[in-house]
Amino acid sequence: MFTHKKILILGMARSGYEVSKLLSEYDNDIIVVDAKEQDSMHLEDLKNRGVSFVLTSTPDDLLDESFDFVVKNPGIRKDHPCVIKARSLEIPVINEVEVAYHLLEDGVKIVAITGSNGKTTTTTMTYEILKKAGLSVHLGGNIGYPVSSLVRSAKKGDILVLEISDHQLVDTTNFKADISALLNLSQVHLDFHGDYGTYKACKKKIFNGQTGMDIAVLNGENEDVMSLAQDIQSTKLCFSSKNESDCCIHENSIFYQGEKVVALSDIKLQGIHNYENIMAMICIVKQFNVHNEVIREYLHSFGGVEHRIEFVRDVKGIHFYNDSKSTNVDSTITALSSFKNPTILLLGGLDRGHSFEPLNDYINHVKLIIAYGETKERIATWAKEQTIDCIVKDTLKEATELSFQYASSGDIVLLSPACASWDQYDSFEIRGNEFKDIVYSFE
Repeated sequence: MFTHKKILILGMARSGYEVSKLLSEYDNDIIVVDAKEQDSMHLEDLKNRGVSFVLTSTPDDLLDESFDFVVKNPGIRKDHPCVIKARSLEIPVINEVEVAYHLLEDGVKIVAITGSNGKTTTTTMTYEILKKAGLSVHLGGNIGYPVSSLVRSAKKGDILVLEISDHQLVDTTNFKADISALLNLSQVHLDFHGDYGTYKACKKKIFNGQTGMDIAVLNGENEDVMSLAQDIQSTKLCFSSKNESDCCIHENSIFYQGEKVVALSDIKLQGIHNYENIMAMICIVKQFNVHNEVIREYLHSFGGVEHRIEFVRDVKGIHFYNDSKSTNVDSTITALSSFKNPTILLLGGLDRGHSFEPLNDYINHVKLIIAYGETKERIATWAKEQTIDCIVKDTLKEATELSFQYASSGDIVLLSPACASWDQYDSFEIRGNEFKDIVYSFE
């Protein structure tokens, strides 16, 4: 399918680089286009592989009917001129996940995890526990390791544990997982999809191609999840934080199909949102016969993933937390719900036009908001309506330094931006790392 083809890679970044390398091994004519300058070592590597790179803001000028595929970076919108032109020329527009899926060795098991929130935590736990259980497992997807980078190492009988975002699902056609998990659904990324119905339909693609031989792990407490999955053909496993289910909380413990797996008191991560992620993970790893003892040992020490309500440092009694991965309001609600102490909240980033009003019921303990980035003025207007003090700064650096001046011993300083990072940073990881570097400079 991907041999002797002419392929345009629309957008470089990590996924474009890795899929270009992979496709270069199959005698393809490949052109990578991007509007930004790229790492010189990556460009030299691609050049040595026979891959061309074109720096341009009008890649549609290069596209004609001679191309067989356009492989689109997940962050590029479906109304991009090059995507529109490709569709008019009836050139398939796919992404690197779809490419990698077709090039995987037969017999590789795929676990795909999606949802509006909790993907990274659940994916990380699933991977780590399967590895701890002695299975041959690989981690990838939206978590930072493009699926294309795993194709060479994944062998028959291996397991791929993949975090899959809606931005990735939108350009998949045949991608199919043996076990799919839909953790939750809420109204996020509507700027990208246009409306909630389109977003949900995109998320439903996580179950594409599944039959009764495949597993769908579902959040039984999320009405939109259960409604969306009503007609899928998969064998369903549900988890619930409130009611009896395949995996549920009972007598302050988590049970799977009637068997006690772990007591809540033995879990380092606290909070209902974390328990739901853990139950989803248990539903998955139990398909590989992982023993409860392995699960318990891991959960006793696992403190969370980087950039997700990550404790950074205590400075003069002030507790700094990095939640840079909170790129939507729902994620920030989760973070705010984790604390009761007086909190200084750092909000801001890419302006997608989304409302901050869903935060209204969760900011009683917020004593100050410091807004920065594209959304700073809209955040300031919203904060004024809620009668919460708000200071506007241009950059995260200025906001973080100011938070230290205003914080007192016992306070929380929480970076939970509720916005994507792309107005000032290439990724939420870079944003979170800058925040941590600034905090570590405080004396």
